[in-house]
Amino acid sequence: MVTLRISAVLFATALALSGTGTALAQGCLSPGEARQAVQNGEAISLSQVRGNLPGDVVSAQLCHGGGGLVYVVNVLGAGGKVERLQIDARSGAIAGR
Repeated sequence: MVTLRISAVLFATALALSGTGTALAQGCLSPGEARQAVQNGEAISLSQVRGNLPGDVVSAQLCHGGGGLVYVVNVLGAGGKVERLQIDARSGAIAGR
């Protein structure tokens, strides 16, 4: 069972990393820019968002989208399924799947 869980996490991580270049091309912020956006009140912190997600966060980036900032988050849900979510960066609400 532990081996299956580790395999699922490794697989999910590989999937998430394979999408990183795409997210950056769509206008994602650097880590420094993301910190600045949170400090300026343009976005809530990722730690505030994590509690409302349907699984474990595998990767996350703060990006431009939907007329404002969104977190693009890959979560590992039940059964090892990876799901990409867009989270409104001001409210923390799921904006898209």
